[in-house]
Amino acid sequence: MTELDPKIRIDTLTEELNMHNYNYYVLDNPTISDYVFDQLLKELENLENTYPNLKRPDSPTSRVGGTPIKRFEQSNHQFPMLSLGNTYSEEELIEFDDRIKKNLEEPFDYVGELKFDGVAISLTYQNGLLMKAVTRGNGVTGDIVTENIKTIRSIPLRLTGNNYPENFEIRGEVFIHRSDFQKLNQDRINNGEEPYANPRNFASGTLKLLDSREVSRRKLDCYLYYINSESLPFATHTESLQAAKSWGFKISEYITPPTDLNGILSFIKRWETERDHLPFDIDGIVIKVDNLEQRSVLGNTAKNPRWAISYKYKAKSASTTILGVTYQVGRTGAITPVAELAPVLLAGTVVKRASLYNEAEIKRLDLHENDIVFVEKGGEIIPKIVGVDVSARSNIAPSFSFITNCPDCNTPLVKNEGEAIHYCPNETSCPPQLLGKLEHFVSRKAMDIDAIGKETLQQLIDAQLVKDVADLYDLREEQLAVLDRMGKKSIDNILQGIQASKQVPYERVLFALGIRLVGETVSKTLVKNYPTLESLQLATTDELTSIHEIGAKIAENIVRWFSTPENQKVVERLKKHELNFAGTLGIVRKGDQFEGKNLVISGVFKHYERDALKALIESYGGKVQSSVNSKTDLLIAGDGMGPSKLAKANELKIKIITEEEFEKMIQ
Repeated sequence: MTELDPKIRIDTLTEELNMHNYNYYVLDNPTISDYVFDQLLKELENLENTYPNLKRPDSPTSRVGGTPIKRFEQSNHQFPMLSLGNTYSEEELIEFDDRIKKNLEEPFDYVGELKFDGVAISLTYQNGLLMKAVTRGNGVTGDIVTENIKTIRSIPLRLTGNNYPENFEIRGEVFIHRSDFQKLNQDRINNGEEPYANPRNFASGTLKLLDSREVSRRKLDCYLYYINSESLPFATHTESLQAAKSWGFKISEYITPPTDLNGILSFIKRWETERDHLPFDIDGIVIKVDNLEQRSVLGNTAKNPRWAISYKYKAKSASTTILGVTYQVGRTGAITPVAELAPVLLAGTVVKRASLYNEAEIKRLDLHENDIVFVEKGGEIIPKIVGVDVSARSNIAPSFSFITNCPDCNTPLVKNEGEAIHYCPNETSCPPQLLGKLEHFVSRKAMDIDAIGKETLQQLIDAQLVKDVADLYDLREEQLAVLDRMGKKSIDNILQGIQASKQVPYERVLFALGIRLVGETVSKTLVKNYPTLESLQLATTDELTSIHEIGAKIAENIVRWFSTPENQKVVERLKKHELNFAGTLGIVRKGDQFEGKNLVISGVFKHYERDALKALIESYGGKVQSSVNSKTDLLIAGDGMGPSKLAKANELKIKIITEEEFEKMIQ
């Protein structure tokens, strides 16, 4: 073998990139730039596509997700995932401590840990490799979500060192950081969508997505906190966590050393106030007996371990006066009511506003002017009103009524049947809608014109240089020169960024248009089925809803958007500026040999990479499944095909064909 041997290079890149992932996501200490990392990852992807049989199971390319699946398979837990008993008072903790003392009759220590407000996960490792990830489910059986878990960068695909057990299970909590959740919700509000209720539900829902590529975009994280195995080489829980950290797992730093009940009570009091400054949500403290042998003596009930309990914090709330209701206009015209509050200290910050979401929420709360309201701070982008002190209300206080006209352009609002949100229909000249559309259009995930920020866009609007997104491509140097604080270098960067955006692929251009409910994933789905904008413009609602993942509301929005004369003019102007309105994601039909058939591919093939073979099958009308089941019609077998797929195919008497037989079928 030489230095240019692809196996050596793939191994080197895999280990190097995994190390950089660990430095960034676990140690929070990156040692290379994002650009260099992306270049190395791209090199590895190209090598793996060329030599698919050399791809390692711990390849960092697994982090970006793979082919969507139709459903999750289930798995029994080797060790039941019991729930913890809850307590809310110091007295109940003292009772718990008394029970431990009575049952052990010997000295013991506790360990206190933060109770992360996320979703529990169980990971199985064999010989240092991640083999399976299973949700808690009912405690006995859960869903296998391995491909989704692989997208979480802080979870190691291969362990470091060599002193780990040959086969073990480790449990942890999957969550999303507050800053990422808040940004996500702000984007949803700007798009006229309902914000996610809280980070825990978001994390749980994300793990249940069938498309691991979408999971990879959602920035989940994970702390691991409990190792399970038939035999562990540790005497205490503390020792096991120290070992797990050395193997590459992300272990929380917010843990007490072994301590007594007084130490636990101090830990609880400390985090009752300091939890507001954490980058993630917690809802309490977990208290565990540290010694593993003593845990075995204490045992479990049918539902809970006797050696652990959780102390739950009460939700943070405060009361204040509502001073009024204001209304925000999003880029899609969605109207969001916001309660303006007398400033009140809540969970470490001064709260002045709380979202009311829509008209139905105002009616549900029955809000009146100058009401005393109760506010809680949870996972929402801004705090939420959870109740009203009706007894403190004045008899003459008028109730709040939802506005009938846009607060910015005075256009009468509309409300679509079956929807909770009101909209301003003045898409073309409502000021906040125009600014929001332009911000979305130039954003990184859309046209990526990073030289144009919000302030510059507002200047362009105020100077009447830009009235729609197509106007950006008509901008000239002399026009930009009259704007405030606009030097030669800034002008060059803007014009170069606009010119470079003409190379952005079709699916991102479609996303950039800002059609309501058409996000990144939906845009890609549309491009696969309508490889040119002309074909999408002609699509009917019925045709669109026949596509998997395209619902009635999305279809109606697409048809409505393309039928609007103003939008048609914008599209025609963008075409003249030579933006990409033809995609490479579309499937060109070549025949119908596999029409209505479900196929599974397994192994390595002589003439095709997996993605190319999948595309070829789809071009002949077939659908590619990720696993063999009763609905599978054909299994295409390559070299080194998976033994489990072969056994399942034989069991179900599914026809197995070779690569050569497949080629004969399509000729």
